[in-house]
Amino acid sequence: MTHVVIIGGGPGGYEAALVARRLGAEVTLVERDGLGGSTVLTDCVPSKTLIATSDLLHEVSRSAELGVEVPKAPRADLASVNDRVLRLASAQSDDIAERVVSAGVTVLSGVARVADARTVIASTPDGEVRLAADGILIATGAHPRVSADAQPDGERILTWEQVYALRELPEHMIVVGSGVTGAEFASAYNGLGAEVTLVSSRDRVLPGEDPDAANLIEDVFTRRGMNVLGKSRMASTRREGDQVVVTLTDGRTVTGSHCLLALGSIPNTADLGLDEVGIDTDDGGFIAVDKVSRTNIPGVYAAGDCTGVFMLASVAAQQGRIAMAHLLGDAVHPLDLRKVSSNIFTSPEIATVGVGQREIDEQGLLVDTAILPIAANPRAKMQGIHDGFVKLYARQGIGALIGGVVVSPRASELIHTISVAVSASLTVDHVADAFSVYPSMSGTVGEVARRLHRQV
Repeated sequence: MTHVVIIGGGPGGYEAALVARRLGAEVTLVERDGLGGSTVLTDCVPSKTLIATSDLLHEVSRSAELGVEVPKAPRADLASVNDRVLRLASAQSDDIAERVVSAGVTVLSGVARVADARTVIASTPDGEVRLAADGILIATGAHPRVSADAQPDGERILTWEQVYALRELPEHMIVVGSGVTGAEFASAYNGLGAEVTLVSSRDRVLPGEDPDAANLIEDVFTRRGMNVLGKSRMASTRREGDQVVVTLTDGRTVTGSHCLLALGSIPNTADLGLDEVGIDTDDGGFIAVDKVSRTNIPGVYAAGDCTGVFMLASVAAQQGRIAMAHLLGDAVHPLDLRKVSSNIFTSPEIATVGVGQREIDEQGLLVDTAILPIAANPRAKMQGIHDGFVKLYARQGIGALIGGVVVSPRASELIHTISVAVSASLTVDHVADAFSVYPSMSGTVGEVARRLHRQV
């Protein structure tokens, strides 16, 4: 029987373990903190649970438009919110562990390193274990980047893994970094009722995202009272008693009660033995892999954030599944990033799939584009939704859908229709001709597709 050793129990690791067991392999998985990894315990699951409370408060705040009078302004009890966040994260980890163990995976608690292409050494509470392997998957994830001039203390200066220890809502949260993580937390704390300042080193928030979506979100942020400082780079962050002072490179200072550092991620690839084995990494320490998750060393694969390919839990899981299919001789569909759907859980959400405006411009693609404000949708009018849009990209001449953007509440649910169309190379007519419920938010997708039909 083939023996697979997996280092890391996040989505890339545990999904790979399940696939390997279904394909008949013996599997040993080594995990340091708990099944689900940082995705479940400190990152994705906790943050989206926090955001769910923020979204509810925002919906209540606009209830007067729907004819509902709330006699007293609702508020969040952050201690209760964070307790719920951590309970749900722990329960999700336990559910994954039960599923993995029930599938016949041997789970070792500890850390591991690659000794050679066929050996993993695991350090466990019971001592060191030498594991002979026919295949190895490294799925160790990543951790928050910090700065020498901005050291977290876990109380006032925080990473996104530390915010769940807060017992009271920050009076003034300064968020440094306007990428996905920074924008999500800035939106969440703004919705919870905190004063928020977002420090962005770029021209706009979410500089890597669709320009129309990013501009809309920044406009929503400012209308809801957030202070967005564009073209403002942090030089240092220091604590002064119960306050935090963020100094910018132009000499300005911002003073708040707390600071959240959202400066990006560093792969967990140190002390894995990569250099000794000869596994290639880039300048940032991310493991180099191909589209079937292979490293440059035969029999050694890698998946998830430690590869830096596309730092999403869904991509990590797919990389892990692909790796095991390739290793164990099953049918393999190489990773195609053009078909990846992703979501930013701001309020409103931003969901994307396929090619975007940047790729269209850089590659000179001949594309027809149609966009429709979500406020034109009858269901949106009924629910008092004003901000958002649906935008579709189709190849000129043939009408094949190659990408889309949805900005709206629950955009993460609406994008799936477009994702299926992009994955299956459907045309705008296929989407336009499919029935949607009336009234429904998804009806806007069909309407935008019908507008593209006139251009084919």
